Amino acid sequence: MASDASLALKTGDKAPDFSATATDGSTVRLSDLKGRHVILYFYPRDDTPGCTKEACGFRDAWVQFEKKGAIVLGVSADSVKSHGKFAKKFNLPFPLLADEDRKIIQAYGVWGLKKFMGREYEGILRVTFHIGPDGRIAHVWPKVKPEEHAGEVLAVL
Repeated sequence: MASDASLALKTGDKAPDFSATATDGSTVRLSDLKGRHVILYFYPRDDTPGCTKEACGFRDAWVQFEKKGAIVLGVSADSVKSHGKFAKKFNLPFPLLADEDRKIIQAYGVWGLKKFMGREYEGILRVTFHIGPDGRIAHVWPKVKPEEHAGEVLAVL
């Protein structure tokens, strides 16, 4: 089990409410999902290698998530239009939420220092939160391996 020691939000904390526009143009509010298991995964960018592997992993396990009564939501700072193209290209059955102003990203503390190919920069950290039916954070995955992640989440659900 991964530690969530470096993140602002911890297991047991009340999940910050949010409202965001989804791929289909609808508004998704966390408060409207109370009573359900919510898998809220943050990823850097649409249609990039790691993000595509992660999204397709959730897509391929979609039926199992549905059977467990869980809803999957992907969040990045990309636009609704970008999310729409990404979701269509890879047949993603779950909503991607546009957080262009980074309010959700900031509320969940998933903006930080990243390292890639010897370069350091600030960006969206690949982190996933399982929000329980009570609206509290049930589990945090602070370090995600895109290829294996959907299976790790299902194992905890």
